[in-house]
Amino acid sequence: MIIFRIQILVATLLLISSATFAQDTNDSNDNQARSNIQQYTPSKLIGKGQWDLKWFNNLYTETEDTFSGDIPRNSFFTSTLEVYTGVGENKRWNVGAILEFRSNVIGGRGALEVFQFDGEEGSARSGLTSIAPSVKFVPIRSLSNFSIQSSFFIPLVDNETENGVFLDQNGFIWQNRFFYDYVFPGDKWQLFSEINSELNFGDENDSFANNSLRLTPGVFLSYFPSSKFTVLALAQHSQLLNLGGTDFSQDFTALGGGVKYQLTDALNIEGLYTNFVRGNDTGLGETFNIGLRAIF
Repeated sequence: MIIFRIQILVATLLLISSATFAQDTNDSNDNQARSNIQQYTPSKLIGKGQWDLKWFNNLYTETEDTFSGDIPRNSFFTSTLEVYTGVGENKRWNVGAILEFRSNVIGGRGALEVFQFDGEEGSARSGLTSIAPSVKFVPIRSLSNFSIQSSFFIPLVDNETENGVFLDQNGFIWQNRFFYDYVFPGDKWQLFSEINSELNFGDENDSFANNSLRLTPGVFLSYFPSSKFTVLALAQHSQLLNLGGTDFSQDFTALGGGVKYQLTDALNIEGLYTNFVRGNDTGLGETFNIGLRAIF
């Protein structure tokens, strides 16, 4: 509950700061400038002294998997808080941190019961599960729309599974995300691509995923009816490769779409939906996502 109080406080500060920022900008400037959802894709870095705060919430729920077919509903909620600030010149370096909070319920409980945080033995667990120092950088000065985000996740859980309920991986993760975007002439269409690599390591007895590499490429196509609103379609594939640890591999493919809206000059909101259309050794569920992002 402490982390959610922090997140609520952060969301409130985002709203206040963005409203204050908006008061200082007139309508004529709004019409001329590109909005944050157009300008600041994940591949674009902020400048020195700026702040980038993102609170993203993901609810995955499943009633089918590739192990058993139809199963009682399981639901997994992840709330992620990312904070970055710009350092140096020319928008080439950002430093920050990532916090992850999770709440999971299994055994046929309703998807929205992840928000009860009741810790019922054998069916629910929740808590702050990892923290990660993180850096973003542009490796090629002349290619500002290509960037890398490197984060080192430190687990805060003692046991992945307790009383049959999985919470999160109990292992270190070195995550590197490679971002690239292309804006088509006219600013109406935008293509964003990502390759996410996660190296999982630690004692192979602590985690099902330790000593493995997960690769997740994704493509996002956005259309902007206006500078403040976009609709998008996405496709992602994830492949877990065994590197000599536990004998476990996994893959899945997800398709989906969403919307983003620029609420003020600083603050935007997004909603996304994805469906796991195929996979091996995985659940076949769907995700519901909502996030707030402020840049000021």
